[in-house]
Amino acid sequence: MSKTQVQRVVNAIQKFYPIALADKTWDNTGLLVDSSFEEATTTASPIKVLLTIDLTQAVAEEAINKNVKFIMAYHPFIFRGLKSISQQDPQQRSLLKLIQNRVSVYSPHTAVDSAQGGVNDYLVDVITKGSIVENKVPLEEDANYPNNGMGRLVTLQQPQLLSDLVNRVKSGLKLKHVQVAASNDKQEIKSIAICAGSGGGVFKGVKADLYFTGELSHHEALYFKECGSSVICCNHSNTERAFLAVIQQQLTQELEAGDEVVISDEDRDPFETW
Repeated sequence: MSKTQVQRVVNAIQKFYPIALADKTWDNTGLLVDSSFEEATTTASPIKVLLTIDLTQAVAEEAINKNVKFIMAYHPFIFRGLKSISQQDPQQRSLLKLIQNRVSVYSPHTAVDSAQGGVNDYLVDVITKGSIVENKVPLEEDANYPNNGMGRLVTLQQPQLLSDLVNRVKSGLKLKHVQVAASNDKQEIKSIAICAGSGGGVFKGVKADLYFTGELSHHEALYFKECGSSVICCNHSNTERAFLAVIQQQLTQELEAGDEVVISDEDRDPFETW
């Protein structure tokens, strides 16, 4: 892809998920691999973008086999500073292969977590489907962007049975199983704390009837249950993957006719229930 094409995809992503929303104190977001080249005089071919949550070796191979030159990987696969690059490291092996095949990689991560209309608002819609939401606020509001921020705290107009909310989550995220720490099987839920991915840090100091996230530690889940609340955990990336369909629609509308945005067939959570 030319520099102009790469920048066009970056601009499309950042229109919906500005990099200023990302938590740069620890996250590594933005254009992590720039394999663009200088403009040629020939007509540029259409852009093909591959969306994935994790950039695994299987996803990298998929991109190359599908002649994709731009990957939007939700999670940054370059996270800490690299002092050396080795073929023995599977992530670095993918990095070398992508560079050799002139594939660029962008990670939006916490910008999508924070954005109004992003993945956390999507999870709100999943678990409250059919209910009236009385109030919704970020758990950690962005100081510069009102209504944006990490996590969401939802108050329902009418309490809902925990079992009904579990069924909504399974249906909305297309999951056969979720983990539930139930304070009471017949518990009625009015307040829900929500965080895509790992919710432990974001949930600190937050009181709710239900905590809905991808993963919590044993002691975090036990604490909430002992306090009389319940927990729904879906595995980390399972709270994020369904949102790729929304990003696909957004980028397809923003890019030009003939450009293509596809969701990875190889991307999946590392954990399965056997």
